[in-house]
Amino acid sequence: MKQQVITFGCRLNTFESEVIRDAMAKSGDDNIIVFNTCAVTKEAERQARQAIRKARKNNPDAKIIVTGCSAQISPEKYAAMPEVTKIIGNSEKLESASYLDLSGSMRVQVNDIMSVTETASHMVSSFEGKVRAFVQVQNGCNHRCTFCIIPYGRGNSRSVPVGEVVAQVKKLVEAGYNEVVITGVDITDYGKDLPGAPTFGAMIKRLLTLVPELPRLRISSIDVAEIDEDLMRLIKYEPRIMPHVHISLQAGDDMVLKRMKRRHSRADVLRFVEEVRAVRPEVAFGADIIAGFPTETDEMFANTLNLVHEAGLQFLHVFPYSEREGTPAAKMPQVAGNIRKERAEKLRAAGDIELSKFLRNKINSTSQVIVEKDDYARASDFTSVRIKGQFELGNIIDVNIVGVEELELLGEII
Repeated sequence: MKQQVITFGCRLNTFESEVIRDAMAKSGDDNIIVFNTCAVTKEAERQARQAIRKARKNNPDAKIIVTGCSAQISPEKYAAMPEVTKIIGNSEKLESASYLDLSGSMRVQVNDIMSVTETASHMVSSFEGKVRAFVQVQNGCNHRCTFCIIPYGRGNSRSVPVGEVVAQVKKLVEAGYNEVVITGVDITDYGKDLPGAPTFGAMIKRLLTLVPELPRLRISSIDVAEIDEDLMRLIKYEPRIMPHVHISLQAGDDMVLKRMKRRHSRADVLRFVEEVRAVRPEVAFGADIIAGFPTETDEMFANTLNLVHEAGLQFLHVFPYSEREGTPAAKMPQVAGNIRKERAEKLRAAGDIELSKFLRNKINSTSQVIVEKDDYARASDFTSVRIKGQFELGNIIDVNIVGVEELELLGEII
């Protein structure tokens, strides 16, 4: 059996799964399956447990390791599963030593994540099955949003020094990657723990200067309350920054945002979107939104739903609110589960409407796309493009946009 890493959750987990793959390879044991879990919602944890049970049934002799945020926060849940060989924490999962003694007495190897004060730079030269590469620049979070359990899985914010980020990106470009995604837990909080306290924008500016051969840089989820001047200028005027901005929004009602302990307002989001779009009208916006947060009334929800249209948000990650034990929001008056699901569906439908409008406006335009599969590519604004022909994966090609089908563009090679 080939070693396997099964990933749940965020882009940072995707990056860390490649580090796990490298670390695990040094064990010399091919009979290992690692589950890199997520704790954002109860559903994510349920899916992980289900996958673990299925893996054990199909691989009765495999050594099954569980790690990631869910394992870090609730190691006892996985320790109670007879299918699991070992549970390791978010810090330990990146170390080769964690995969060497899998039959020893240390079945649960999870430290106090709050005691971790640095984030090491892990050089990853390739990403299995991916045409774009991920680079971690930051980990952890210093904020305590009332709904969020992730700081207890990731620890406090800590940043990777600029020089190490540059070295990682250079290595990936040399390996043939045309697009790099910058990722972390709270990337716009970058640098406060480093000497000189460089901002996230300053780090990106230096990265682009020192790696001029990098064609495309994509930035993952950002917080509009933390956008510095350098970052704003880069988003507006730097063509190598992809015109796709994903906002950590969560809600579009000021009272809900206050109860979430978010630091932006509804007006802040509208102002940011309008300012960027005025300079780069081709930009696409995405957002994370929680449906049915405790105390959310119909009127509060309507404000969030309307914001999707007012701001023109095309790519939505919508989650029905999920109670997380140990968070303040879990103790607030709850919205009924069926209402959460209904509101989530309405938000997804609103996002589809905005995406459909955005796609129709691209017909008869040209676009640079990166080839992801034989007949499938991704434009700089993250829209999906169907193409015909044989192209090397990861190549950037020019296409004419000739139509739209099921929320995907149809492209013809120029």
